[in-house]
Amino acid sequence: MKTGGLLATRRSLVDRLANWDDRERWQEFFDTYWKLIYSAARKSGLTDAEAEEVVQETVITVAKNVDKLKYDPAIGSFKGWLLQITRWRIADQFRKREPGDAECARSSDDRATATIERVPDSRIVDLDALWETEWKRIYSKPQSRA
Repeated sequence: MKTGGLLATRRSLVDRLANWDDRERWQEFFDTYWKLIYSAARKSGLTDAEAEEVVQETVITVAKNVDKLKYDPAIGSFKGWLLQITRWRIADQFRKREPGDAECARSSDDRATATIERVPDSRIVDLDALWETEWKRIYSKPQSRA
C-alpha cells in the first residue's frame, strides 16, 4: 500500500463526513477506523466491552464535531484529531470503573497475581506510539477486495 493511501486520510472522505445523510461515506469511515480505535482501546487495558464502547463513543463524537473540523494537514492531521478523541473516550472508560474494580482482560493463569497488579495503569500506555504502531499494523497490509 502506498503511503499516500490510507496513511494520509483522504480529504474527500473527511469533507463528506459533514453530511450525516451520506451513509456510504460514514460506512467507509467506520470500516476504515474501527479496528484502529478498538485495538488502541484494548491495548490500553480495556475489556472487550469497554473497547467496543470506545469505538461507539468515538464515532459519535466525530459525527457531532466533524462539521467544526477545519481540516488542514499543515496544522494537524485528521488521524491526530481522531487519536485525541479516542484518548478521551478511553479515559472515560477508566473513569467509569468503580474504585478497586479489576475488570480488565485477564490471562488464564492470573489467579496467582494480586488483583491490584492486574489493573492496568492507563498513564503507562504511550497512546501516541501505540496508535502509530497499530496504524501501520492494520493499514500497511495489502487490502483484499472482495
